[in-house]
Amino acid sequence: MRTGCLDAVTSVSGGGSLSPEVLAERLLLVIYAYGTNTGIKAVASGGHGYTEDELRYVRRRYLSAEAARAIAVQIANATFAALSAELWGQGSTAVASDSTHVRAYDQNLFTEWHSRYGGRGVLIYWHVEKKSLAIHSQLINCTASEGAAMIEGAMRHGTTMDVEANYTDSHGQSEIGFGITRLLNFDLLPRIKQINKVKLYRPVAGEADAYPQLSPARTRPIRWELITQQYDQMIKYATAIRTRTASTEAILRRFTRNASHPTYAAMLEVGRAQKTIFVTRYLRLRDLQREIEEGLNVMESSNGANSVIAYGKGGKIASNRRDEQEMFVLCLRILQSALVYVNTLMLQDILGEPEWAGLLTPADRRGLTPLFWSHVRPYGEVNLDMGARLNLAAASVPGPQAPADQAAQSTVGRE
Repeated sequence: MRTGCLDAVTSVSGGGSLSPEVLAERLLLVIYAYGTNTGIKAVASGGHGYTEDELRYVRRRYLSAEAARAIAVQIANATFAALSAELWGQGSTAVASDSTHVRAYDQNLFTEWHSRYGGRGVLIYWHVEKKSLAIHSQLINCTASEGAAMIEGAMRHGTTMDVEANYTDSHGQSEIGFGITRLLNFDLLPRIKQINKVKLYRPVAGEADAYPQLSPARTRPIRWELITQQYDQMIKYATAIRTRTASTEAILRRFTRNASHPTYAAMLEVGRAQKTIFVTRYLRLRDLQREIEEGLNVMESSNGANSVIAYGKGGKIASNRRDEQEMFVLCLRILQSALVYVNTLMLQDILGEPEWAGLLTPADRRGLTPLFWSHVRPYGEVNLDMGARLNLAAASVPGPQAPADQAAQSTVGRE
């Protein structure tokens, strides 16, 4: 309600017959139903006065995947605009990404078995900003390339954040991943599990005696002539990804079918050079190791918040429809983004008081995070009070804002 993000729904749907106040109430209930995985039928039984048919009408008519994505993006942009540099420091340009396996009912004919997680379900691939805000989410198949999902999210998150680095777990350490991210001009910073087995490629040929202490880890030199020959083609594929002419997964699938493709071989050479540079930096710089570990810890904390929010049906997806599964993912992202946004405003409102000015040490500031949920009541009766607001200082946010008398919910974690 503070960000005016619900205005994105009418702009996508092209207007309608419902008044803005009624539409806002119904949208909040539908988003809550999907994001918590409780379902519209359960939410319709509340004392808000709206029937199940009325809520389902709003879902069909107004809440498309495009509209839900626009709501999440606007909340994220509002959070970035409201961040206090004095409290949180300068804005981050790094994100952490990882996949989460969500279980699905065994009776679901579209459910896939995931060999690594050992169960049926789907994968949600998240991109979380270093200060705990989810900026992108994707619903991907269990057999999809997580490296391609990582690149897609970093390039297509749609927020005002400028992504310059991406922390990943061991799945992001492929040589082709290093090559494509280098061509797209952002740093891939993975946590490599078996770094003791990584080989370092030599920069030039004919220097077998150089760096004698690295001899056990060194291998053949980089084939720079192949990179020179295929440079224009590599830039063409990178431009296609950047301009959305082709998806990363489609390009990688094409190369996988023809592993001897010269452009693919050149991208691998770029990736080998970039991976060698990264490994030498990683082993030498303790600060870089801590930075990557810190970013991935934020990712794990975000997954913990999602498990608390999406408590319905034991955390399992019941629907076998792809659009319903995608709506669950997007509404879960909306709820978590709203939680982080309100927590950010509350922390800034409290810590902005004069008596806190001299109490916070640098160690205290490093420990601050807006991703906490101990004050949220996910269970029991939910009373939708559109006339109550949290007494918080006004934040400077982009786009139109809702009037002050228009409402939010009475529960802190659902405003």
